[in-house]
Amino acid sequence: MDQAMDINAFEGRIVKMEVDYTATCDEKIPLSKEMAKDENKFNEALEILLQLEKQTRIGADMVSSARVLIAIVQICYEARNWNYLNEYVTILVKRRSQSKQAVAKMIQECCTYVDKTPDKETKLKLIDTLRTVTEGKIYVEVERARLSKMLADIREADGDVTGAATIMEELQVETYGTMDKREKVELILEQMRLCLAKQDFVRTQIIAKKINIKFFNDAEQQDLKLKYYDLMIRLDKDSSFIKTSRHYLAVVDSDMIAQETERRQKMMIYAVLYCILSPYDNEQVDMMHNLSKNKLLEELPVYKELLRLFMCKELINFDALCTVYGAELNTFDIFNQETSHGKKCWAELKNRLIEHNVRIISNYYTRINLKRMAELLDLSEGECEEYLSRMVNAGTLKVKTDRPAGIIHFSQKKSASEVLNDWAFGLNELMNLVNKTCHLINKEECINNVMPMPVAAAAASSSS
Repeated sequence: MDQAMDINAFEGRIVKMEVDYTATCDEKIPLSKEMAKDENKFNEALEILLQLEKQTRIGADMVSSARVLIAIVQICYEARNWNYLNEYVTILVKRRSQSKQAVAKMIQECCTYVDKTPDKETKLKLIDTLRTVTEGKIYVEVERARLSKMLADIREADGDVTGAATIMEELQVETYGTMDKREKVELILEQMRLCLAKQDFVRTQIIAKKINIKFFNDAEQQDLKLKYYDLMIRLDKDSSFIKTSRHYLAVVDSDMIAQETERRQKMMIYAVLYCILSPYDNEQVDMMHNLSKNKLLEELPVYKELLRLFMCKELINFDALCTVYGAELNTFDIFNQETSHGKKCWAELKNRLIEHNVRIISNYYTRINLKRMAELLDLSEGECEEYLSRMVNAGTLKVKTDRPAGIIHFSQKKSASEVLNDWAFGLNELMNLVNKTCHLINKEECINNVMPMPVAAAAASSSS
């Protein structure tokens, strides 16, 4: 750096150095550090440095000013005088025309002392001081974020998860221009984890959107990818089965577990099961087809067959399915009957099976007796009506019920464009019929306009 001119990197403006104090600092800083080793001369050493700090600050010598600030905090640290350290950090930051570069260097030096404090109380006090003096200062935003992470870890260790989450939520690390991208993602993942810990699912979802998943395409970020999808699975497993299935499939595709065959197979099984548990729609059908084409599924014939059952147009008996697959499925946490999530998933499996059977029946019948349908579904008539109503409300089926006669009428649900196309086709057919009718009328009129000769006159003419 040119000693006659200095650039303030934080403000983007050039500050002219009025006096170069390099030689003075080279002389007085070592002298002051040596004096500070004597307890009786400790304050005198600090006084010398404070006077030098004022000179370098007024003279706009930012390099020398930074050296002096660092020397002051080093003397306080080496003397283990934590009260003086906190006090001088607060005072020096607030001084008029203080160089931002010098402040940043001093804060960075103080951050190295946090893990070297003798006890928890001293550590908390130093962190609090540093967080206070860095608040609202962009040029030390990275240091403040790291200090906040330390404080949040302490709060969480004390059992105050809510307090730890509140501290981390204050950080808008995605806007930090001087922070490394990986460190940003690590802090955002920490925010997500703490919000999940206090069951703030809405905020977790908002924070998750700050991460672009393309970041995980980098082979060096696979550990963060696994951590991200683990948090997303915890977030979505009760609210969206299809999203959970996609998260597990993303883990299967991770390079980090490519060699862990058993783990990949387990993740693939969960992807299949959560896909089957998802409500029927275009996204779920597309996911099923993608999973069925996955080569890893060839190593899992049981789950490949289970997936095929829900894809083919055949009725599935729930009792038979439980007999064949029940023992296998109950080995996984997803169907653990001792947890609320396991009970929910088992109930949803039965619902998905019955809904599958209803759709199959609707493909083969245009109308069916309610009693007969209940027999095919192995349900009571009331339960059968309940499932039909649920599927109609969800828009999966279009059904009309003649309750007095007990007849169910199925009709294909048509989109607005299909209805419009049918109307246009019907109108075209109608116009064709009108044109044909007009043509036939005209033909008859032409034939009738040629008057035929009377029979008697024709006979007389032929006799003569």
